[in-house]
Amino acid sequence: MNKDYFPTTPLGRLKLFFTFNDSRWEDLKRGSWFKTVYKDFSAGLIVAMTAIPMAMGFAIAMGMRPEHGIIAGALACVVGRTFGGSKYQVYGPTAAFIPVIAGLFTKYGVASGGSFETAHSFLILVSMISGLILIVMGIFGFGKFAKLVPNSIIVGFTVGIAVAIALTNLEDILGIESFKDFLGQDEEIKGGLFHNINAAFQNIDKINMWSVFLGVLTFTLAKVLLRISIFIPGPVIAIATATILSATVLADKNIILVKDLYGSIPTNFFVFTPPSMPGFNGGVYLDIIYFVCAIVFVSGVESILCSSMSDRIAQNNGTPFNPDKEFFGQGMVQIITPLVQGFPCTGALARTATSIKSGAQSPMAGYFKAVLKLSMAFFLAQYLELIPMACIGGILVWVASNMIKVHEIKEVKHHGKFEFFMLIYTAVMVPVTDFLTGVLSALIIYFIIKKFLHQKGEKMDVKELDVHQN
Repeated sequence: MNKDYFPTTPLGRLKLFFTFNDSRWEDLKRGSWFKTVYKDFSAGLIVAMTAIPMAMGFAIAMGMRPEHGIIAGALACVVGRTFGGSKYQVYGPTAAFIPVIAGLFTKYGVASGGSFETAHSFLILVSMISGLILIVMGIFGFGKFAKLVPNSIIVGFTVGIAVAIALTNLEDILGIESFKDFLGQDEEIKGGLFHNINAAFQNIDKINMWSVFLGVLTFTLAKVLLRISIFIPGPVIAIATATILSATVLADKNIILVKDLYGSIPTNFFVFTPPSMPGFNGGVYLDIIYFVCAIVFVSGVESILCSSMSDRIAQNNGTPFNPDKEFFGQGMVQIITPLVQGFPCTGALARTATSIKSGAQSPMAGYFKAVLKLSMAFFLAQYLELIPMACIGGILVWVASNMIKVHEIKEVKHHGKFEFFMLIYTAVMVPVTDFLTGVLSALIIYFIIKKFLHQKGEKMDVKELDVHQN
């Protein structure tokens, strides 16, 4: 292991953080650099094709525009691969941020009488504050503390997010999201989990069975094709098939398309947007604290989890990831990415695994992914706007299904009833309350009970010792 890559002082860490040519590039050797670059290019291409529909879906689920997801995924990968601490990690929009950002847009956006611009500028502000906190945490060596979050709560949090994503995208698949009857009426379904479910049932008479068909088709094709081979861009083929069907044989079935809700997708991707506050009152300041804590938590835990996983999947025998440098990289992502029409991003577990299995060997794969993703989006923009909203819902439900891993749940259950209870508690509380309330309450309960059980165990050991001595 390269000791220079793991400095023990704040000054040493800061020097490492701004060193571009560090140990992450150790696999780009003089004798085999061409082969490595080729593998990185292939991995970047496969991930880029898979990431475009996913990024659009994540952005729409957050209350933002489709192109924001494309921009965020590309730029986050460039910034993260430049400043982050992992050789393999792919950065981009993730499902864990959906309830956080969607909650902000629900409270400060159009749904609450505000505007998209106000909510977006406020998101940029809290993201930049989060970035600064992550940078400070990285400089002072806080990376190791992210590993203290219990696995039972991480798995429960993931399951809870998956359930929330699947249920809140029902209206897209049913064809009633922002339903327009071509008479100028706009019956938009937006809000929290229970509001969306209730609204979906209230609008059950407006269900478009052709939309349901396209949503199910998208989900099934994406699931099946990727099981056949990781090299098949399942989501792309699934969305392309459904889009062609909606534009031809289903053209007169009133299927809601991306362009119906968002208009044309612009190709002037990078537009500077400054941060701002929606007002000066106690409620806004409390919301700043809430959203900053949420972004810091998701960024820290998910990036460390993803980095650790990537080293295992790649069977990395070289320099392992540096958690402190990863915190610094996450901070830079949260500061830079939202300023040009992006939003908070972190390490993406599924895309990182896909990249590694596709042959990625160095951070160069991330740069290829970013450039190829933007290039394809630029030339395909006129076609991306023809994607049915049911396909976006189908892709998000596919993402949600991939987040629930049976072997992880069984592993937690194997560690005892208490750990399994915490998994269930977190999985229920995250969608029922909100992301931060669910996770923080779970952490408090976990460590209080753990401390109580530890003290109880110590007392029992003392009693047993007294019995033996007597």
